[in-house]
Amino acid sequence: MRKRTNWFLNFIGMFFFLVTTGGAIYWKWFRPKHQRWGATDDEVNRTLPGDDLLPNAQINVTHAVTIEATPAEIWPWLVQLGQGRGGFYSYDWIENAMGLDIHTAPHILPEHQDLKVGDIIPLAPDGFGVPVAILEPERALVLHGDTRTPGKNAPPVKAGEFLATSWGFYLFPQTDGATRLVERWRTDWTPTPVNEFVYRGFLEPAAFVMERKMLLTLKARAESMRTFTASAHPTA
Repeated sequence: MRKRTNWFLNFIGMFFFLVTTGGAIYWKWFRPKHQRWGATDDEVNRTLPGDDLLPNAQINVTHAVTIEATPAEIWPWLVQLGQGRGGFYSYDWIENAMGLDIHTAPHILPEHQDLKVGDIIPLAPDGFGVPVAILEPERALVLHGDTRTPGKNAPPVKAGEFLATSWGFYLFPQTDGATRLVERWRTDWTPTPVNEFVYRGFLEPAAFVMERKMLLTLKARAESMRTFTASAHPTA
């Protein structure tokens, strides 16, 4: 009996050691890298449209990718974002395992190009989504949601608490004809130990995995469309 008890205590001790060590490695090494994946110092520190929507954001991440296409060629892929629209260009199988019924479009959808400020970008089949807060054609698209704002599109949170987020996409043309696509995600919440654990420990790293895939897919879609267009209309 004593041997079995000692084995159990050793197992628990090793488990907590591994969790603590893994958490420390993530926090000190991996987290600072994924918070700014692909972004330059200037892009990380730059003030972007929509930053003022969450002046005290507790999570503030900036990701970026270079796309060999113009802002005009990338913009149609961005404005068709959403469940039941063009999808989110990420891991559909993960989203669908959560019952979200999301399917990434392989091409531009003309019926989903007329996006306006105030429109809701659906995240789920039940109509839950995030409103468009800022829309500057071929320059900036910012979504913003806050549970303190009345509306049917707010996610459920514990009574007396709040969750607010902004999600922006920005296009910066380069002198060589390429474009920098910068994505910034900012989130604020009621500071409680549980919320800190959930949002920093789970939501933030999970969001990075999905957002990285999203940017890479947008890059591939826009560049492949440009290549197809160029091959279909070769110059003399």
